[in-house]
Amino acid sequence: MIYLDNAATTPVADEVLQAMMPYYSQVYGNPSSVHASGRQAKGAIERAREQVASAINAKPNEIVFTSGGTEADNAAIIGTALGYRDRGKHLITTKIEHHAVLHAFEYLEEIGYEVTYIAPESDGIVRVEAIEQAMREDTILISVMAVNNETGAIQPIAEIGELAKRKSVLFHTDAVQAVGLLELDVERMSIDLLSISGHKLHGPKGVGALFVRRGTHWKPTQHGGAQEFNRRAGTENLPGIVGLGVAIERAAGSREASWEHLQALRETMLSALRAGVDQLVVNSAPDSVPSILNLTIPGVSAERLLMNLDMLGIMAASGSACTSGSLLPSHVLMAMGLAEQSVRAAVRFSFSGQNTREEVAEAAQKVVQVVERLSRR
Repeated sequence: MIYLDNAATTPVADEVLQAMMPYYSQVYGNPSSVHASGRQAKGAIERAREQVASAINAKPNEIVFTSGGTEADNAAIIGTALGYRDRGKHLITTKIEHHAVLHAFEYLEEIGYEVTYIAPESDGIVRVEAIEQAMREDTILISVMAVNNETGAIQPIAEIGELAKRKSVLFHTDAVQAVGLLELDVERMSIDLLSISGHKLHGPKGVGALFVRRGTHWKPTQHGGAQEFNRRAGTENLPGIVGLGVAIERAAGSREASWEHLQALRETMLSALRAGVDQLVVNSAPDSVPSILNLTIPGVSAERLLMNLDMLGIMAASGSACTSGSLLPSHVLMAMGLAEQSVRAAVRFSFSGQNTREEVAEAAQKVVQVVERLSRR
């Protein structure tokens, strides 16, 4: 098996799994309990909070643990809209966001907010000027992802953060695909809210984090107990939080080496496919993150290609895993202006540090073979 769908999820790293194991069977106290076992559990959570905060240059008390990136996105967007509803009801996002962001904004539209959706240029990158032109006196939030999950396009979040700060508008970024690849600094980039997911960086599923800048008038969206300093009710996922802390520390510490390795994998795949596939179209911008390569092979549907690759032990995707099974074409590629026929022929290969150049080269060779066979039919 050659797994090239790491943008959907990554395998848990051995180091992360080993760190988590004691918190299933040895240190299992409820972090809200005052006895020794509870205090041990609470200490483990606070260590993980420090690890997450350090990776993005935040303060530990600005980190809220969540069930994953979707909850972090929803909480950031809906919580900010509710917290600032007296100041305005206009929100700005882009047409290429993950559905965790888009559906949150659609919900807010249903309850009376106004949302402007900015289209990207043909390279998949949103221009700061377009966001500035969309801003109004009653704009309270801008939400733009750091890295697109389908194309790998890096968005100008530092420039958007500076614009938002200058206009006294809050700025949220979905950084799920960026952690461990980009240098994320919430202070330097003027980010007010930032979403993280554990399973995208060799951590466990079912855990994530939301950075909320201190002083932000943000309303929690989950109610019950007093966990997370009254910001997110519910007994904490202790093993998952420990795993997230180790995973993000590990990812941040090897960022430059990871980039070089992933760049080599991407070039290996792209060079082989360019040599063996006629009319290959690259949908990822040249300066995208090296972990994601989105391609269109004219005349070959993505569905047929992926099914044939799966039978050969090659696992890839045609877009976001959250829309798997949908009959609709990728909203990201459509927003970039691609024709629907080209969008339906687009495939995404996504790499991680656990992939090798040898297996990527083997995968590319099998892609070429499958394309040749399908093209003859």
